[in-house]
Amino acid sequence: MKKLYLVALVLLLVGLAAAAGPSYAAYYAKDKNDAGRLLTGRVIDHQDNPLPGAVVYLSNTRTRAVKTAIVGQDGGYRFPALSPNIDYEVYAQFNGKKSDTKTVSQFDNRQQVNINLRIDAK
Repeated sequence: MKKLYLVALVLLLVGLAAAAGPSYAAYYAKDKNDAGRLLTGRVIDHQDNPLPGAVVYLSNTRTRAVKTAIVGQDGGYRFPALSPNIDYEVYAQFNGKKSDTKTVSQFDNRQQVNINLRIDAK
């Protein structure tokens, strides 16, 4: 009789694990393959001209870790593989002048976010 209860218990546990397993496995695989969010944009002056050589600062609001990017000739910058569950602040500096600080919110569910940063370079 004990053997029958033990077999029934094992079958019940295996059945519960099988029912719960696929959803967890699918969630885990999705996160593992997810490349994260992409933040792109341009650093421009008030006449929409690119500002090559400007420095863009990206700050993780949770840890305060900062990443930087130097703007190319077209004024573009790019920060790949950002966590979708964290807020970020981004701003640019050029020749001692600073753009407004913009926020990339964790509640914005876009995979790619585009933020242009304007600096009065005069």
